[in-house]
Amino acid sequence: MDENTVIERLIRFGLTRQEAVIYICLLRGREWTGYEIAKQTGISRSNAYNGLAALTEKGAAYRMEGATSKYLAVSIHEFCSNRIRNLDEDRIFLEENLREENQETDGYITIEGDKNILNKMQNMISHTEKRIYLAASSQILKLLEPQLQELAKHNRKLVLITDQCDFPIQAKVYPSQKENGRVRLIVDSSYVLTGEYTGNSQDTCLYTGQTNFVQVFKEALSNEIKLIELTGGEEK
Repeated sequence: MDENTVIERLIRFGLTRQEAVIYICLLRGREWTGYEIAKQTGISRSNAYNGLAALTEKGAAYRMEGATSKYLAVSIHEFCSNRIRNLDEDRIFLEENLREENQETDGYITIEGDKNILNKMQNMISHTEKRIYLAASSQILKLLEPQLQELAKHNRKLVLITDQCDFPIQAKVYPSQKENGRVRLIVDSSYVLTGEYTGNSQDTCLYTGQTNFVQVFKEALSNEIKLIELTGGEEK
């Protein structure tokens, strides 16, 4: 695994880049002094000590008492689990104490970046009350499988247009080889997300609850399904 990728993931858990480098060094060794960390990482001694103090405060390292202070890494599982639990507690507090003035809009919203698009799809599916229509490649469906499985457990209607006919979740599946690199999603006949999803930060999708657009989009998808039924999924 590329170390830069590991560092970027650690940054998502609240570490700075320098702290992430020190934490990785701690995980690979034993108890280290600030001087030893500085030698191992090439970070200045003062920054190494500051980084170790910050890691201790953030729950990523333990300070060992002795004639010379040494530091020991908290396991990656324990560190990440603690951060997730603390964030979830913060989420609950914020949801209970902050009012949301901006509710769902009937306007048109552009969602940029593959991660933001994936998050939006996952949230839309998780909040489905009745049914979804989803046209996407099998690669995209794989990323959404946990949310789709949960949907199936609650007997929500799931209609898929995809290149994977033997999808492992209970759903009405229509075969199509046209879905590579794009996604079309309708939730409860009320909200639409459509656009490009290739796993790239440049991907963009349109999201809207605009009634006329949703209705036209739904009819277009319905007509596509009828055509697939008539042709048996063969390309024309």
